[in-house]
Amino acid sequence: MTNAATVDPQSATCFPQMIRAAAAAYGDAPAVTLQGEAGPAEIVSFAGIERQSAALARGLLARGVGKGSRIGFIYGNGPGFAVVLAAIARIGAVAIPISTMIKANELVRVLRQSDVAGLIVQRRFLGNDYAERLCDALPELREGPALRSGRVPFLRWVVSTGEDLPAGICDLSFLADAAATVSEELLLEIEAEVHPADQMVEIYTSGSMALPKGVKHLHGAVMHRSRYIARMTGRKPGDEVYAAMPMFWVGGMGLFLLSSWVAGATTTCTEKTLSNSRVAMGSVLAPEDLQLMALAKPYWGLGMSETFGPYSYGDELRAPGYPLCAPMDHIADGFELRVADENDNPVGDGEIGEIQVRGYAVAPALHKLEREGYFTADGFYHTGDRGLVEGRRINFVGRGGDMIKAAGSNVSPAEVELEMQQLDGVHNAYVVGLPDAERGQLVVAAVIAREGAVLDFEKIQAQMKQRLSAYKVPRQYVEITREEVPMLHSNKVSRRLLEALLTEKLGRA
Repeated sequence: MTNAATVDPQSATCFPQMIRAAAAAYGDAPAVTLQGEAGPAEIVSFAGIERQSAALARGLLARGVGKGSRIGFIYGNGPGFAVVLAAIARIGAVAIPISTMIKANELVRVLRQSDVAGLIVQRRFLGNDYAERLCDALPELREGPALRSGRVPFLRWVVSTGEDLPAGICDLSFLADAAATVSEELLLEIEAEVHPADQMVEIYTSGSMALPKGVKHLHGAVMHRSRYIARMTGRKPGDEVYAAMPMFWVGGMGLFLLSSWVAGATTTCTEKTLSNSRVAMGSVLAPEDLQLMALAKPYWGLGMSETFGPYSYGDELRAPGYPLCAPMDHIADGFELRVADENDNPVGDGEIGEIQVRGYAVAPALHKLEREGYFTADGFYHTGDRGLVEGRRINFVGRGGDMIKAAGSNVSPAEVELEMQQLDGVHNAYVVGLPDAERGQLVVAAVIAREGAVLDFEKIQAQMKQRLSAYKVPRQYVEITREEVPMLHSNKVSRRLLEALLTEKLGRA
């Protein structure tokens, strides 16, 4: 491996090269901090992350983890997340971060789908005991350390911390005590065999048919994206960057952690991030939610797990009539875009089609899934998003499956939601179509009131009739709380579960 001390961190092409280069370049400057109520509760420097992750990496190697081994971890935003990610990635193993919001039944599905062989778990985060949650998911963990479960057939060990761990969960000393048997020289040799084409991470998000979807990303592409985001945001040593999204998704990992890491900026974390709010990605955001996200230029447009973050950005935050995200005025380095019809042919100006993307930074595959199901014959990824071509600009008009067909006319939920959020007393609205014998689908709105407001749906109905064509106006309204919004563990609204909730509340068969 090239001497990391001679490499600019922003020129690194694989993670082990980057982490050593960052330690040499930025030294004892704070890399990741976790803020408490009275100030920083935890701080780790660039050199400290390198040292701590190297020790954990040697422990992993001693326990048989090597290139291609699949290691999961559950950590909230903070220094611990960065250290565990680094330990796994620097030895060529595949780092699989798992949502801290995941429930027991979801956890079993992710552990099985991801084929993890080992799992490292933060004991407690935001009042959750993840050792207990694991035991709820896998009761056999209460019985003993010899894990042989048919439900998670590849999982062999779980480690965490604490004096009262269940019998089947090892103390972190399981790795720490073994680290001394692996030398620094051997670690360097192993790191030298980690290449840009090797897989680095696998991000789990909601997939079809209730199965989690594992998105693969390679070292070279992750480093490319981290450098690009650092450059676009003007990150530099000494900057402080607030991690406004959870790092177990590409938003937090790419936009805040890794892009700051390569640039020498400090990633500042708090336990109360957007991962614990009711701000739903992919929905029309209320003005206060936009402020919460602290959006500033570049105005990032569309992005997804498969592109390791945003692949476009716009010259304005929102184009009139297109409330979901910034317009696609510019395409990020490493991507090629087209808007295509059902035969994968580009549509013309003024037409709507599926947004398709390909390039160096696109995920090469989804775990356990054939490429033919998600990629075109010429290598474009089917995003499922719909875009309107407007000269050199592409406007995002919604997900392909979100459109409502009411009385033979297409209704965009985003358009209706945008209009509703302009009304006094409405904080947020979610619009869906429910099956209806007469109209095909009935436009129905779930509405969240602003704090202290009382919703008057007769008044809202009258105002909506003034703002929209009659077929777009919701026929029924239901008031819900933020806590009732059904969320996927990817922090997106589950339209399917929302439809079921509204069907129940309205007493519809």
